Amino acid sequence: MKSSNQTSETILHLTHWAEHQASVRAMLLTSSRANPNASVDVFSDYDVILVVQDIHPFFEDRSWLQDFGEVLIAYWDPIHPAPGFGIEKVANVIQYTDGLKLDFNLWPVELMRQIIRSRMLPDNLNIGFTILVDKDRLTEGMQAPNYKAFIPRPPTEEEFQKVIEDFYSDVPYVAKCLWRDELMPAKWCLDYDMKHNFLRQMLEWRMEIDYEWSVPTGNLGKGLKKLLSPIIWSELEKTYVGAGMEENWEALFITISLFHDVGIEVAQRLGYTYPHELDQGVTAYIKKMKNIS
Repeated sequence: MKSSNQTSETILHLTHWAEHQASVRAMLLTSSRANPNASVDVFSDYDVILVVQDIHPFFEDRSWLQDFGEVLIAYWDPIHPAPGFGIEKVANVIQYTDGLKLDFNLWPVELMRQIIRSRMLPDNLNIGFTILVDKDRLTEGMQAPNYKAFIPRPPTEEEFQKVIEDFYSDVPYVAKCLWRDELMPAKWCLDYDMKHNFLRQMLEWRMEIDYEWSVPTGNLGKGLKKLLSPIIWSELEKTYVGAGMEENWEALFITISLFHDVGIEVAQRLGYTYPHELDQGVTAYIKKMKNIS
């Protein structure tokens, strides 16, 4: 595995490679390794924007990836238009056998030019960037990042209520699957839909309230353990259990209780109304379901 003291060596390798590729006109390092406020460790990715004359040769002949080491596994997005610009781009995620992980965004030159002309940085630049190579002064005039990308705004009351309604609409389905001894759909709905789509959203709002809407949330709840109170985090841990039906029933009720407690706090802090009747009605309903023989 590459250690933290090899960061400069990796960046030098990337820079040297780009300087000697005629089709590469600029290279930018972005995300955590270009953000002074981000924590970086041995497993942190190198997020790189390659500004090239034509993205298609890089997409079609992928042998260039071997220039950075032995590829363990590679994921590629399909080529698609950049939102707001309509110009094709493509991205990949490459894991190398020595531990290096490179995430490349391939942009055509015209996309970079349009971003400069728009005077608005996309989030993956506003989160932080360092210009490693710029052969044609393409980045001249680019605004400095404010490092505030991916910081959410407070939800409207309609958005807040929708998350609550969606969360509780899942509860009877999980209960039905548990009653039927159907582990996989129960787990999918409980551990993914209820927790990641709705409970995580409520936890992120709770965290942002404490930090006055100033902290990036992080992908898939990354960083929440450090930012939430130990009590809330401890309750969240209790919602993750094994394959037994009874322990999953218990996890379902703990998940509901945690969502209830955090939801009430968020409602109070934002001046919104928490739908107690919905909460109580659904909880009472699944308690009856559990006891049906």
